[in-house]
Parts: sequence; structure tokens; C-alpha cells
Amino acid sequence: MDPVIGKDIGAGLAAIGVAGAGVGIGHIFAALVSSVARNPSARPQVFGLGILGFALTEAVALYALLISFLILFS
Repeated sequence: MDPVIGKDIGAGLAAIGVAGAGVGIGHIFAALVSSVARNPSARPQVFGLGILGFALTEAVALYALLISFLILFS
């Protein structure tokens, strides 16, 4: 097998984490909308936690993308 093909496969496998992070972000915001719809007065407390969860999940996606690019271009 050609080493370039191995790098492509490895980069593709590392990029799977980006899809997982997308699903996680969808779940976070679905729960945020649901909780605010049930109790609108709790929005200030819930919104901050939702944004924190989004930021942490997005960081995982960026790390997965970084590893994918490192594999692909090194």
C-alpha cells in the first residue's frame, strides 16, 4: 500500500471526531431550547452553561481537525 493512501485514511479517521462534535453541539442546543421553553425564567442560568458546553465541544472538534491536518500534511 502506498504511504500516501495510509496518510489519507489516517486523516479521515481522525476527522471523524468533527462529526461527533457536531452531533454533540446539536444535543447541547436542543437541550438548551427545550429547557428554556419549559422554564423561561431559568434562561440566564441555563444559557451560560449551554455556551460553556458548546465551547468545550467545539474545542474537541478543533483538536480533531488539527490532528487530521497534522497527519495529512506532515
